[in-house]
Amino acid sequence: MLEMRPDCERCGTDLPPADPGAFICSFECTFCAACADALDERCPNCGGELLDRPTRTGKRSAGKPA
Repeated sequence: MLEMRPDCERCGTDLPPADPGAFICSFECTFCAACADALDERCPNCGGELLDRPTRTGKRSAGKPA
């Protein structure tokens, strides 16, 4: 299961699991949209591509918070 980290690793902005606007690399490093843009969509930790993180909604997400 995808680890839904609750905030941007660069600026600390809250990134709720049900809201769009979070970006992750293949190692699940997590950044907000503004930081991903500033980083040219490249993870500063591993150099991987930053992509839209899927949102987590519905009944199954209730027991698995970020």
